[in-house]
Amino acid sequence: MEDRFLSYLTLRNNGERKGSDEENRKCNKQKGELYEFSSSNIKKTIQKYHDHAKANESCNIENESHNQLKNDTITIQNKIDQVEVSQRKLLGQSLGSCSVDELMKLDSKVEHSLTIIRERKTQLFKDQLEKLKEKERLLLEENARLYQRNISLCEKTYTFTRRQNIQNSEVETELFIGPRLPQNSQE
Repeated sequence: MEDRFLSYLTLRNNGERKGSDEENRKCNKQKGELYEFSSSNIKKTIQKYHDHAKANESCNIENESHNQLKNDTITIQNKIDQVEVSQRKLLGQSLGSCSVDELMKLDSKVEHSLTIIRERKTQLFKDQLEKLKEKERLLLEENARLYQRNISLCEKTYTFTRRQNIQNSEVETELFIGPRLPQNSQE
């Protein structure tokens, strides 16, 4: 039995040795792969890390930008909603939900707006009146100039007609007042 036990132990030792040899080879193989990975690919790995970090950073920036745009959009939409509510109130719509203070504020806003509109209307009428007065002055000047020109033309026409009349009056005529004589006798 002892022989058997020894042979069993020998086999077992051989098996363990064989197993340990296999384990050693596996470990050596893994060490070699690790060495190969760590030595030859370290630069590539670092570059991949940096690329990934940059991509991640740009994604974060894009996400922050997107979130900022989203917040801005929400803020602007809220302001638009407030302006629309205010506009409806100024137009006299949805006043049932307003308090007395809000109605007083709306009334003062409307009065202020009406004052501004009236001032603008008055200014426009004043400007229009000034333009019309200027146009009237120009037309009066034109009328006076035309009147002077007309008088001048009338005087020239009168002078010309008078000269014509004077020249016509100096013309000798063979008119004879009295009985008519035969034409042969006058020769």
